[in-house]
Amino acid sequence: MRRASQTNRRQFLQAAGASAAALLAAPRAGSVLAAEQAAYTVGIYTRPWSALDYRAAFDAIAEAGFKHAGLMTITLPGRTLVIQQDTPLEEAARIGQEAKSRGLSIPSVYGGGIPVQKSLEEGIAGMRRLIDACAAAGAKSLLMGGIGNEKLAAIYYQAIAECCDYAAEKNLPVSVKPHGGLNATGSECRKWIEKVGHKNFDLWYDPGNIFFYSKGQLNPVDDAATVDGLVRTGMCIKDFDIVERDGKPTPDVSLTPGTGRVDFLAVLARLRRGGFTRGHLVIECLTRTKPDDPKALIAEAKKARRYVERLAAQATAGS
Repeated sequence: MRRASQTNRRQFLQAAGASAAALLAAPRAGSVLAAEQAAYTVGIYTRPWSALDYRAAFDAIAEAGFKHAGLMTITLPGRTLVIQQDTPLEEAARIGQEAKSRGLSIPSVYGGGIPVQKSLEEGIAGMRRLIDACAAAGAKSLLMGGIGNEKLAAIYYQAIAECCDYAAEKNLPVSVKPHGGLNATGSECRKWIEKVGHKNFDLWYDPGNIFFYSKGQLNPVDDAATVDGLVRTGMCIKDFDIVERDGKPTPDVSLTPGTGRVDFLAVLARLRRGGFTRGHLVIECLTRTKPDDPKALIAEAKKARRYVERLAAQATAGS
């Protein structure tokens, strides 16, 4: 009897262990969906708080419930960007620590221009300084705005091309966004990305800018069909509308996402078909509030965060 009971006990434990392993190995709809949604990180740039110091912007971003803060415009002595090509490494590292102390990662840095107007060599040196500053801050990617001067465009993108390997060594993807001038649309951006021809250089999509620079004539849903394979790192969540200002219809992107003309779900669905199935979704603008009412701006930021979180969930669930 004793030997039989020991045998039965061993069989029970083996069967229980096998069942537990099967449960762990089996796909669960809830966990799979959560993993799909987690493929997109939802953040916000410092731009809505551009009248403040970046530390105050970080405070507001954290209070609004974000875990990811993109670096863009801000008020600092002698400059309007949190990080740019002449930012000392010690300061960049301090910026990264300030973000980390508030529970924030840095998915994207908009770094402004590089000094290609001086020479290709100066442009390369400036680009390397910018990459170093982003790495020192712990940033996940570097966003470039392109250049509007046709005479300098070839040198500008050559400087970027010369630095793509350097950025890759620091695990820093480099992107360009639709930003008017010579890179106002997806197809125009494609030309420059293919000219650089490096896997560490891609397109950071911006549907609000597609509308804005075409004065509302080019729908980003249509434009997104031209960028298959280019968007791998992230996109700006930026809306657009034509508003009445001083009695005149004026193109505007200072809107909380979901309140303007951009069909973000359709844009993201099209980008997913083109390969953008994971990456950063970073809100760039919010509807303007009174400068002396910081709580109202935080309320807009919370509204935007919830909207983009739902957008990410809908996009992944629908694919």
